[in-house]
Amino acid sequence: MPAEFPVERSETAFTDYKLPLSPAQAAVEAGRCLFCHDAPCVTACPTHIDIPQFIRKIANGNDRGAAKTIFESNILGMSCARVCPVEVLCVGACVYNDLDEPPIQIGKLQRHATDRAFDEGWRFFKAGAPTGRRVALVGGGPASLAAAHELRRLGHACTIFERRDFLGGLNTTGIAPHKLKADRSVTEAAWVLEIGGVELRTGAEIGRDVSLADLERDFDAVFVGIGLGADSRAKVPGEDLPGVLGAVDWIERMKLGDAGLAGVRRAVVVGAGNTAMDAARELLALGVPQVTTLYRGTEDAMGGYAHEWRAARVAGVRAEWRAVTTAFEGAGRLERLRCVRVDEARTPVAGSQFTLEADLALLAIGQSRLGAVLAGLKGITVESGIVRVDAHGFTGRPGWYAGGDCANGGKEVVNAAAEGMAAARAIDRALAAGGGIGRKEVPRG
Repeated sequence: MPAEFPVERSETAFTDYKLPLSPAQAAVEAGRCLFCHDAPCVTACPTHIDIPQFIRKIANGNDRGAAKTIFESNILGMSCARVCPVEVLCVGACVYNDLDEPPIQIGKLQRHATDRAFDEGWRFFKAGAPTGRRVALVGGGPASLAAAHELRRLGHACTIFERRDFLGGLNTTGIAPHKLKADRSVTEAAWVLEIGGVELRTGAEIGRDVSLADLERDFDAVFVGIGLGADSRAKVPGEDLPGVLGAVDWIERMKLGDAGLAGVRRAVVVGAGNTAMDAARELLALGVPQVTTLYRGTEDAMGGYAHEWRAARVAGVRAEWRAVTTAFEGAGRLERLRCVRVDEARTPVAGSQFTLEADLALLAIGQSRLGAVLAGLKGITVESGIVRVDAHGFTGRPGWYAGGDCANGGKEVVNAAAEGMAAARAIDRALAAGGGIGRKEVPRG
């Protein structure tokens, strides 16, 4: 854990929302699995872990084998076991759902095996024979970590460039602490890189400390996994008042230090995506008595997962649907939001103005996109800030690949892991066939 992380971070107040299974519970749950042929849960997982196989191994008392099966497909299987929205992925696809029976608790079983691997120091992978090729990875989040690990297994030297002083990306700075805490994420990143042969250059920002030309000169291939940027702003009067913050920025403060909630009695979260749901639940859990979400659409149209909103609602989060803020007001700091109802076309409804008193407002209405960093490189297409890639992460410029949020617009950690591994294998195929930076690119299929 980096020394600059306070030991008493606000996130340490949270306990796990989904408690782990005991060994006996894991054995019983694993015994329920039907071990389906062509299992739909495997198809639903972006990394395509052989779920029936690892569950069968748990049922047979082989937790070590189960962990290896998981990590073969997803080296970030420990964090994904905690943070994946399994309700809409593997668990949501379980055949038991069609039989009106409780689905297999796949995420908890995966956590059982991977936690034991971490706790007992199991190691499964070694670096491959050196190829003499060097790959740069821009960003130290899940996509780059997965890519770096796979590239080392294939024998390529790797250098990770990360603008922060620590790795893990959004796993460290943005995941709800009732799912995954920052120290666990940093520990996972270190575990992944114990394979060896990965140079770390933290505190190094592309465009400031290292240029694209430097990368082209010094490396045979580049993987870009820079994630997303700063919180989007509301573009209404008063949003610069103290007390009006971006939700992602606030979550990071809460996870890495003090949440700054002294004196906050009423908070409003603008937006209804998963970040908004996380922030609202966290505010309540940290002692804010009244938390309200404000969303321009209806409950049915919200961007967040339905199960996340149900949990927020049960916790006590209120909601104002079909409403937008027109101004943030206060004498020196935030005191209230001026709001108005909107119709289906999001046009303000005459006479529907209302006020929400608030000491804190968090904007969870999206994030900026960082793909423009690459916009100057010939052959790379950036649309609306998103780097366009093929199914293998190839950007169109020889030797340049991308994955994770900067290429998919903002999906799950498991998607980033899948995209990082796919790009690593494509890079390996290209380099083996004589492709790479400054060379004709070869097929990646």
